[in-house]
Amino acid sequence: MATTEQPAPVGAQTRQWFEAEPLWFKTAVFYEIHIRGFFDANGDGSGDFRGLTEKLDYLQWLGVDCIWLLPFYESPLRDGGYDIADFTKVHSDYGSVDDIHEFIDAAHARRIRVIADLVMNHTSSDNPWFQESRSSPDSPKRDWYVWSDTADRYQEARIIFVDTESSNWTYDPVAGAYYWHPLLLAPARPELREPRGA
Repeated sequence: MATTEQPAPVGAQTRQWFEAEPLWFKTAVFYEIHIRGFFDANGDGSGDFRGLTEKLDYLQWLGVDCIWLLPFYESPLRDGGYDIADFTKVHSDYGSVDDIHEFIDAAHARRIRVIADLVMNHTSSDNPWFQESRSSPDSPKRDWYVWSDTADRYQEARIIFVDTESSNWTYDPVAGAYYWHPLLLAPARPELREPRGA
């Protein structure tokens, strides 16, 4: 007599295929992809998520276990997409949030994992958080970024791009103060402050 599998009780945890091997990354084949340069499905000259989805069979044939996506969020692209203007939106050149969902579902159907670069320690100066932070010393988001009345703070900090920068601080006339950006020439990436209590 054939038996049928019973559905899991409501509230029961179900284990997904990608949870089976906690150390999967030690032997995985990673494939890093900058969406813009991968495959253009809509013919506009820029790679996109639909193009990436179309090429999943090829990536599976190559033996890829995990696709590592470089930043694809809304950005003015002054720093390759690492200057994120909105963490909840996709850069319009790459498609839509629905396109990402379709891509991830299609990748998982082929047992290909997907990871994404998500830099949380800075944003674009176009980010609404930064715009609100700079608007007033009393802004609730003022302390989300590192502000100073002087460019003399943290003098011991190394200037990473000495060929293009003379300081890790940039004066912002709207805020009437300097903001900290140790990783790239301003105004691309103002640095977020470490959360209080962290």
